[in-house]
Amino acid sequence: MAPSAESADGGGRARFLADAAARGLDVEIVERLAASSLEEAAGILGITPADIVKSLVVKHKDGSFLFALVPGDRQISWPKLRGLVGVNKLSLPPADVALDATGYERGTITPLGSTKAWPVYADRTITGRRISMGAGQHGYSAFVDADALTSALDAVVADISDPA
Repeated sequence: MAPSAESADGGGRARFLADAAARGLDVEIVERLAASSLEEAAGILGITPADIVKSLVVKHKDGSFLFALVPGDRQISWPKLRGLVGVNKLSLPPADVALDATGYERGTITPLGSTKAWPVYADRTITGRRISMGAGQHGYSAFVDADALTSALDAVVADISDPA
C-alpha cells in the first residue's frame, strides 16, 4: 500500500503531537531509519525489543474497535483479551479497515491522534518505564513514560499478552 498524502507530509505525526500536548503528555519524537525486524528497530533506537510497544487495532464483533498496547517481545493473548472485554470474538482487521478506524497506516498506528477515540487496553508489562511507540508517520518513533501514557488514555491495564 502506498503511503497516503497525510502520512507522507507528517499529518499523522502532527495529530499525534497535538493529542499528546492536549493530554499533557511529554513525548519525544525521533526520526529513524526503516527497519526490517523488531530487533533491528530496537537496535536503531538503542533499546530492547520489549521497550517497543505495538499499538494494535482490534475489531470487536459489533463493528467497533479497541487498541491493544503490547510489548514488542510479546503477543496478544486472545483468550485473556476476550475475557477482559467480555466477548467471544475479536480479530485483527485488514490494513485498510485499520486505516479507516484510526487514520493511521500499519506501522504508524497509535491511540494518540487516532481519528476516532477507541478504548485502550495496555498489557501490564509495559508499565513502570519509558517506552517507544508509533508516532503517526513512517520513519518516526515516539518515546513516552508508559504510566503517564496509560493514565492519559484512561487505559485498562491488565494481563493481555503472552511471550512471543
